Amino acid sequence: MKKLAIAALATLLTTNAFAAQGDILARFRVTNVNPQTSVDKTLETLKVDVKDDTIPEVDFTYMLTNNVGVELILGTSKHSVTASGSEIATVKVLPPTLTAQYHFNPEGQFRPYVGAGINYTRFYGFKDKSALKLSVDKNSFGPAAQIGIDMPLTKDVFLNLDMKKIWIKTKVKAGGADVGTLDINPLVTSVGIGTKF
Repeated sequence: MKKLAIAALATLLTTNAFAAQGDILARFRVTNVNPQTSVDKTLETLKVDVKDDTIPEVDFTYMLTNNVGVELILGTSKHSVTASGSEIATVKVLPPTLTAQYHFNPEGQFRPYVGAGINYTRFYGFKDKSALKLSVDKNSFGPAAQIGIDMPLTKDVFLNLDMKKIWIKTKVKAGGADVGTLDINPLVTSVGIGTKF
């Protein structure tokens, strides 16, 4: 029995590379977008904050080599904007993010990776719920960084844990006058299931 267990463990630890050059990995994740808000000018006086949202998210990674991949994430979130704890607006955020990744240990049972890249964010569906006539810039560009791990469940299916830091900001206006910059800079935490093609 002990020999059988050792043989099974050895088989698990010597699996072939899960993500090989030319493979496409698709992950379907539940993602929490948690803004790490900072503000200036009038927005600081008003104690403006942005609340988190949990969303479904899809991402695709193309493996350039067994160790190097390029990932694109797709998802959209909706956030409540508050001032001194009261909601003053809601906004939807579409933040496609492209990262270059390095995958460690492609033949192991635990396959961590790190990545860095760029984010483009589109703000849409902004609804002002105050009397301030608020508006925001619609576009933002910023860096992104990530760390994660894939853990195979079967030959073609794996569990994924992922965390990203994305730098996002927008100018806020009230009645057309600049009232400050809103830095959202969310911490994006995900768990999901993936497969390869």
